[in-house]
Amino acid sequence: MAVERTRYGADAFATRLLAWWDAEGRKDLPWQQDRSLYRVWVSEVMLQQTQVQTVLGYYARFMARFPTVRALAEASQDEVLHLWQGLGYYARGRNLHLAAQRVCEAHGGEVPRDFDALAALPGIGRSTAGAILALGAGARHPILDGNVERVLARYHALQGYPKLGAVAKKLWAYAEKHLPEQRIADYTQALMDLGATVCTRRKPLCSLCPLARHCLAHARGHEERLPEPRPKKHLPTRRARLVVARQGDSVLLEQRPPSGVWGGLWSLPELEPDGDAQAWARVLGFSARPRRALPLLKHAFSHYRLEAEPLLIEVGGGARVEDSGYLWYNLRAPQTVGLPKPIAALLDRLLEDGDGTDGPLFGAG
Repeated sequence: MAVERTRYGADAFATRLLAWWDAEGRKDLPWQQDRSLYRVWVSEVMLQQTQVQTVLGYYARFMARFPTVRALAEASQDEVLHLWQGLGYYARGRNLHLAAQRVCEAHGGEVPRDFDALAALPGIGRSTAGAILALGAGARHPILDGNVERVLARYHALQGYPKLGAVAKKLWAYAEKHLPEQRIADYTQALMDLGATVCTRRKPLCSLCPLARHCLAHARGHEERLPEPRPKKHLPTRRARLVVARQGDSVLLEQRPPSGVWGGLWSLPELEPDGDAQAWARVLGFSARPRRALPLLKHAFSHYRLEAEPLLIEVGGGARVEDSGYLWYNLRAPQTVGLPKPIAALLDRLLEDGDGTDGPLFGAG
């Protein structure tokens, strides 16, 4: 495809895109107001694999509680994950918290403007660092999030799954080629907006696209074929039992390991598929009697499906669990801790139904 030079110092791709954004782009998003590297950073992390409409409420609550890097760094992980609850992909929240602490330790509480220093922080890779610096400081760096991958793959009719090494390398080259010399922040936002609102995954609005006349996928009628999807893989099912140990209005929770599935969150203790909940309780020093079975909890992760059988038991006795990785979670006056969304739904059902036995529970985040 021939390169047509324009006043922005790049091919016509940028000029057409910026003209469209001037007329149609989103300019009232909260992280676009009172713009700073920190505010943009939080928004970019939240927007990873999450739509803008979902993020808006979470972003407002998060920034109200943590208006500065230092406020975030000084908070407990439980408080951070509590505000992240329901947003999913909890490693993002853990990494954001850890990165804020490193910014305070190594950079005096100032988000680094050096690309390599920024990209080295937990949870920030090449594209996120580029977006933070481009949007927050107007620095000339390309980005390649999912929306941008889709726009570029279609515009150039690039075959292959975008995450594969050779395909990703070509996409980064295209991202570099189209980058203008001026209006970097506007261009970066325009590119993301186009992918989110016009060049959508399904039923793209090509009649509204400023790039359609030069888009190779559109010319060939291949818009919905590109980019090529991730090669399908069979997700195995893992089965387990969850102990719902209840004492009055409180349920015993266990903190998950800091990494891995639901890392750092508080969840129901997990047993093998044939585990004995009453025997588990006796090991902790409780007396226990079984209650009715709860509905099966199903949840899909990226690499497996979980089917967990919650076992409701009533426990008694004076066993102490403080400082042992457990806590008594009060259903009527819940503590400020992070819970996986399906576990939070199960606990809410317990409070509403008494036993939580009405209907299936399906996790979504």
